[in-house]
Amino acid sequence: MDQLQVVLFKRDLRIHDHGPLVEAARRGPVLPLYVIEPELWRQPDASARQWAFCAESLAELQQALADLGQPLLLRVGDVIGVLAGLRRQLPIAGLWSHEETGNGWTYDRDRALAGWCRQEGLPWTELPQNGVIRRLTQRDGWARRWEDRMGQAPLPAPASLPSLPDLPAGGLPSAADLGLAPDSCPGRQRGGRRAGLDLLRSFLEERGRGYARGLSSPLTAADACSRLSPHLAFGTVSLREVVHASRRARGPRAFEERLHWHCHFMQKLESEPELEHREAHPAYAGLRSTDPDRLAAWAEGRTGLPFVDACMRALQSDGWINFRMRAMLMAVASHHLWIDWRDSGLVLARLFVDYEPGIHWNQCQMQAGTTGINTVRIYNPVKQGLDHDPLGVFVQRWLPELQRLPAAYRHTPWTLSPAEQQTHGLVLGVDYPLPIVDHLQAAREARERVWAVRRGTAFRTTADAIQTRHGSRRSGLATPRNGVSRRRPRQSPGQLSLF
Repeated sequence: MDQLQVVLFKRDLRIHDHGPLVEAARRGPVLPLYVIEPELWRQPDASARQWAFCAESLAELQQALADLGQPLLLRVGDVIGVLAGLRRQLPIAGLWSHEETGNGWTYDRDRALAGWCRQEGLPWTELPQNGVIRRLTQRDGWARRWEDRMGQAPLPAPASLPSLPDLPAGGLPSAADLGLAPDSCPGRQRGGRRAGLDLLRSFLEERGRGYARGLSSPLTAADACSRLSPHLAFGTVSLREVVHASRRARGPRAFEERLHWHCHFMQKLESEPELEHREAHPAYAGLRSTDPDRLAAWAEGRTGLPFVDACMRALQSDGWINFRMRAMLMAVASHHLWIDWRDSGLVLARLFVDYEPGIHWNQCQMQAGTTGINTVRIYNPVKQGLDHDPLGVFVQRWLPELQRLPAAYRHTPWTLSPAEQQTHGLVLGVDYPLPIVDHLQAAREARERVWAVRRGTAFRTTADAIQTRHGSRRSGLATPRNGVSRRRPRQSPGQLSLF
């Protein structure tokens, strides 16, 4: 017990390919610990649907560790307080965890924890769990280092852990206990490693065959996409496990590219945590001012733009929607409705079960056009609907008030005359709202306002500096390890969800 090692689990809810767990087990008895932090779950980007997925994953992890000999210790409180209490009871010799690229709250928590560990003389060892590189000063060679990490063989779980008597494992609080609002999400994916491995297997053996063809339309994406994003966000499977499995099975090239860009976007927030709250290019600061009524209409799926509303209602129900529709939702909020990206970003963060701060906030800025280095995409929501749901099947499913309309009018019901509306049992403005904006006129105005900021030498000079700090580097990839073939990533998909 004089060499007791605490392994602090965070967004790495697994026993396989878990470096801190393996290294701690080599040095002495292990106390696996997860601290349920009420203050974290009170943050504006947290939701009950996320906690439900997390809780299911924790329950499975607790049992997996019990099968090794020592169950996961669950405690409610703040990390420093919990560790201080345990240290008064036990001779803790070291603290182990994975590095975390989380939201601003977790960044501040980890800085405070590091200070406490130094003050107490407690060694805290943090190990990487993906391709994000801490204290990175510049991006040259980043792709090679990503490949070096992903090329290493995933670590097996420890064979066993010594039992630590007289330590009650603890239980899981409810969402209400954590102060989370009721959050019906009937289509939510289930948490836990078993569910993640089942998805990975079915994707690589069967579903992934239609990946490239099916990932863009909400009609096909739910089956064609891997659906691994929440499992990667909470770490029930590791990115390295997924990379190796995909390469062994010769999975879709586009899928592996997105695994690479997963870390590329997270690296931006790791290198510049302020991007969660501040525009990447300062010239865009203060450009937008959120209208609360427009924000509420967008968030509730009642903008009067059927494809937008259907996507939002699907997201509310399932906690997931495919990458192109996420991009469209964010772009419509930013450009057509002129909503500040921080406000719309928080709505989406709470709705996404797979919320990953490093990806999310950088992609919100990309779609809002505030990075200064990416192409400004202003999606036409009607064209998107006609392209990806030409018969209005998806619209009909999620907007029952429009289900009696002929397919030709499901994306543009405002083109019906009052007599035609009556024929189809619809009164616009009563049964379904009229569009809150003219989407074509709103797009023209947004394009002019966004591009006006981009003119001038000063803007380009700052943009060049942003590109130097955060732009992708695709050269200098190392020779693949272990005979596992490597595929060079192509251009960034530039969307909010990468899987």
